[in-house]
Amino acid sequence: MTSDTSVPTGDPVAEPVRPITTNTFVGTASGSDDPPTPLNGLRRLMAWIIPANIGIYLIWGAVPGILLPQQITVLFGEEDKVANLAIVATIGAFAAMVAQPIAGQISDRTRSRFGRRAPWIIIGALAGGLSLVGLAFAGSFIGVIIAWTLVQISFNFAQGPLTAVMPDRVPLKRRGTFAALMGIGLMVGALGGSIVGSLFFNSIAVGYIFFAVFALVMLSLFVLANPDYSSRQLQREPFTMTEFLKTFWVNPIAHPDFFWAFTGRLLLYTGYFAVTGYQLFFLTDYFHIAHPEQVIPLLGLLSLVGIIVSTLVAGPLSDRVGRRKPFVFASAAVVSLAFLIPWIWPDITAWFVMTIIAGFGFGMFQAVDTALMSEVLPSAKSFAKDLGVVNIAATLPQTLAPGVAGAIVLAFGFVGLFPVAIVLGILGALAVWPIKATR
Repeated sequence: MTSDTSVPTGDPVAEPVRPITTNTFVGTASGSDDPPTPLNGLRRLMAWIIPANIGIYLIWGAVPGILLPQQITVLFGEEDKVANLAIVATIGAFAAMVAQPIAGQISDRTRSRFGRRAPWIIIGALAGGLSLVGLAFAGSFIGVIIAWTLVQISFNFAQGPLTAVMPDRVPLKRRGTFAALMGIGLMVGALGGSIVGSLFFNSIAVGYIFFAVFALVMLSLFVLANPDYSSRQLQREPFTMTEFLKTFWVNPIAHPDFFWAFTGRLLLYTGYFAVTGYQLFFLTDYFHIAHPEQVIPLLGLLSLVGIIVSTLVAGPLSDRVGRRKPFVFASAAVVSLAFLIPWIWPDITAWFVMTIIAGFGFGMFQAVDTALMSEVLPSAKSFAKDLGVVNIAATLPQTLAPGVAGAIVLAFGFVGLFPVAIVLGILGALAVWPIKATR
């Protein structure tokens, strides 16, 4: 593919004209083809993807794991907190699962002077911020459900198009590095969210407002610093209900690599979040920690150390060796080993050790899996839609975890989550073995 080297790079408002070859790319290419050069350069894009991801994932790290459980406990009492959280989290995560591929399909079809993704990143961030403010002042169970569901829908309308930036603008040979940077933003955000969220443990409303403002600022700055090509000249895709329903389906026979990559991510995420998603209740009900808000920041920092080290090494190294699969296998082995520790040694010290080792393993997976997924996408004209389907594999575990993990805890206690997570992680790694598009 050729790219337009004459496009001005300093004006985010100007509407550059892209060559016919670029339009051909959008209509016919797949995730294994190189996209056109980013307007303001790849280095700037790579630098800004970290704070953009942090802006969103701070919310996913702080709210469902810290602030939302605490809000539910304060509003509705200790007795039914597990059941109440399961209901709220399941409804919200189901909404996220549906919203992201829909958002991807809409952004794929958007034609504007600012490109296909930027308008929805801003709209999603603004609507999500307002929804967080609504959640801050929700006083009823139904109000909490509605507000959290709107938060999930809105920020997934920003997150879906943001994820499509990589296949839209990043060449194949740099995707491992770019995925590593995305992974850093994701994990720093998620873990930083748990740390910062614990600071608002007793000031929940203030915390929600802080995260709303922070996300809006970070995503707005990303869009301003990294303008996209105009999408006005791209051919408009006709809308049909059949095509819309296909948003949630990619044929595993026609696209087996995509199917296996989706399955691997689904299983690995489910195993990981079955344990880590219940951290607050593990601390209070399993290890009987009186003040978990004092322990969570340290746990977050330990996990962050493991994740940053493995992400910085695994992403660029996978680019250099030209392989993704070995890193997925290694990540599953490391995370499984980590979950063995508190299973065999049920002590808070074991949880600390598990946290740093599991962080190392999951960071390794996160560094290469996004690059792997980008290389098995069926078509460039539906990158965001297909990545929205892919991200169901990340959001569906959050949908399933509260109910499934809750049932496991009720039947076998918290200890029952460890063997289930280990088996799912191993199966997830094995699922990427049949993929042929990447090694």
